[in-house]
Amino acid sequence: MEEKIIIEKAILVGLNADVFTAEETATEQTLDELEALLETAGGECVGRVLQNRHTPDPHSFLGEGKVEEIAALAESTGANLLVFDNSLTPSQIRALEELTGVSVLDRSALILDIFAQRAKTKEGRLQVELAQYQYLLPRLSGMGKSMSRLGGGIGTRGPGETKLETDRRHIRDRINRLQQELNEVRRVRGVQRERRLRNSVPVVAIVGYTNAGKSTLLNHLTGAGIPANNRLFDTLDTTTRQLTVSDTLDVLLSDTVGFIAKLPHNLVEAFKATLEELQYADLLLHVIDAGDPERDAHIEVVNKLITQLAKPGIPVIECYNKMDTVEEDDLPRGSEKVAISARTGEGMEELLRLIEKSLDRGLHHTTFLLPYAMAGQVDQLHTQAKVLRCDYTAEGIEIEAICDEILYGRLRNYEKPE
Repeated sequence: MEEKIIIEKAILVGLNADVFTAEETATEQTLDELEALLETAGGECVGRVLQNRHTPDPHSFLGEGKVEEIAALAESTGANLLVFDNSLTPSQIRALEELTGVSVLDRSALILDIFAQRAKTKEGRLQVELAQYQYLLPRLSGMGKSMSRLGGGIGTRGPGETKLETDRRHIRDRINRLQQELNEVRRVRGVQRERRLRNSVPVVAIVGYTNAGKSTLLNHLTGAGIPANNRLFDTLDTTTRQLTVSDTLDVLLSDTVGFIAKLPHNLVEAFKATLEELQYADLLLHVIDAGDPERDAHIEVVNKLITQLAKPGIPVIECYNKMDTVEEDDLPRGSEKVAISARTGEGMEELLRLIEKSLDRGLHHTTFLLPYAMAGQVDQLHTQAKVLRCDYTAEGIEIEAICDEILYGRLRNYEKPE
């Protein structure tokens, strides 16, 4: 027997206050994104309310009249959930639930709910659980209706009822254990990274706003086979694949979780084990939806997070994806920018050329003919270069290899003429 899927009806609410920063405030555009988040979580938008006022009400966030209006709208539409585009305090959530008679979530709780649905690997689930506990801990006394509906829909996935009803001390213990497990994940990643560094394989990380096409790009370049759907936060777990850029350059290409405006701070903290890849990457591919009406604002969000998470001075190639959805004049111009279509493959040759140019390490693809008296150099080539072929001939040891400038300089007198 199939399980019946309950789609919750929600009203989206935002406050545009004069005292808010640009990131704190709600607009029609941020409500559009909130609606996409709601649909991703499995809900349906049945109404939208955007209020303009000088300051938020300390008790109910919105003005008293607007709260009454929302309560009437919820009753007439059958909505059982209010989702706010702004961050709310626990007391404001409790007050709003009491005044309207329906459950209340803020944007951070909605994003956490989506992450709880999407996380597949053990690491991803650990990160989500940690973020949820860090979000819930200061809010336990003010959860109101949200506590009573655990396991019953959007905003309730993740830690179960019995865990949340334990006291703060037990929750803090659980947070500490989760952090220890994630530290172990980082340690293992560190060992793998050291191995990669010894093998001199550059790391290229794909970053970008959520749903910009990062997984589609990784799939096209490497055949990774990651599900690439048109929905927000489809990728939560890092996938790394090898990519041959040219005959002298192989790289490791890593996909990362999509960035988004107003990303909960504790979520960034919890996902450090995944986003840690950015600190060790040699190059970033910033994938941008060329046809996104909020393109410039989303570029700014990603650039801000790159500044926080990546190592200073790292080269970035801006990849304007979905080039087939915009006019030629709207496509970028510049030395570190490229227009591509991850779906059709258009622009990929230019992208690979830019990757090779950014990671140019003076590598040489050549063939050496070494006398047998220099057999010891064969081990050195295997250790310090990429050996493609090694043949023992009557003339000597013929080795085709890709090596750096230093090793090439030592052996250039033994380079086999073409």
